[in-house]
Amino acid sequence: MDRLQEWIGKSETLTDQVTATPVAALAATLDRDDPRPQPGDALPPLWHWLYFLPLHKQSELGPDGHARRGGFLPPVPLPRRMWAGSRLEFHQPLRVGEAMARTSRIMNVEYKSGRSGDLVFVLVRHEISGARGLAITEEHDIVYRPLPVPGAPAPAPTPAPADAAWERTIVPDDVLLFRYSALTFNGHRIHYDRRYVTEVEGYPGLVVHGPLIATLLLDLLRRRLPQARVARFAFRALRPLFDSAPFAVCGRPEADARTIKLWARDAGGNLAMDASATLA
Repeated sequence: MDRLQEWIGKSETLTDQVTATPVAALAATLDRDDPRPQPGDALPPLWHWLYFLPLHKQSELGPDGHARRGGFLPPVPLPRRMWAGSRLEFHQPLRVGEAMARTSRIMNVEYKSGRSGDLVFVLVRHEISGARGLAITEEHDIVYRPLPVPGAPAPAPTPAPADAAWERTIVPDDVLLFRYSALTFNGHRIHYDRRYVTEVEGYPGLVVHGPLIATLLLDLLRRRLPQARVARFAFRALRPLFDSAPFAVCGRPEADARTIKLWARDAGGNLAMDASATLA
C-alpha cells in the first residue's frame, strides 16, 4: 500500500473532440430514434464516456484486456477490476463539434478488508472543459478485488424497491455488450469473452458494463422527461448483471420534483445499481 499511495496526486490531461458518429452509434445501440446529430447539438449526460478513450497499443494490454498496470492508475496486485460508482456534476453541456480537454487526478488509494477478502479502492477525479469552460466534474470509484474462493458464500442481495413509476426491460445479449465495448474501446474481456469470464474470473456469464447500466438509467429518465436537464447524477454498483437474463431499469420522481430515484433490478428482484439524478 505504501507504494500504491505514491500514485496519489498523479495527473494527466487528454484532449478530444465531440464528433457526431459515436453519438449516432450509441443512440442506435440504446434503440433510440434520435435524428442524426448536428454541429452544436448538446451531448446527453454520460455520453462523454464515448470520448477520451484508452488508446493503448495491443502490446501494452494485460491478460484481462486492460492496459498493464502501473501507468496512470496504480499497479494494484488484485485480478478483478470493476467500476464501483461515480458522482457527476453537469455544469453546462458539451456540444457536437466542440474541442474539449479532460484533466484526471488520482485523489486517493485505500485498502479495505471485506467479506470477500482484500479490496483496494482508487478514487479518480475528472474535470472536462469545453470551449465555454468547465462542463463536467466527475468522481470515479474503481475497486480491485481478488478472485472468488470456491465454495465461499455469496453476499446477501438487497431487494430492489417495488414502487417504480417508470420501468423498462433490457435484454443484455452479447451483441449489446460487444457494441458498447466497441464504442468505448473497452478491451476488458469480462464483457465479451465467455470462456475467459467463466473459467478465469469465475463469473456465471458475460458481465454488463457498469457505465452502460448507468447510461441506461439516465436514458430512461430522458425517455420519460425529454425536456429535463440533469444537473447532478450519482450511482453505486451493488451487484453484477450478466447476459444470462433480462434486467430492468426503473425510476420514480421524488416529492420535491427535482430528484429522480433510479435503480437497476436483476431477474431475481435484487438491487443491482442504485442511483439518483437531480434536475436543474
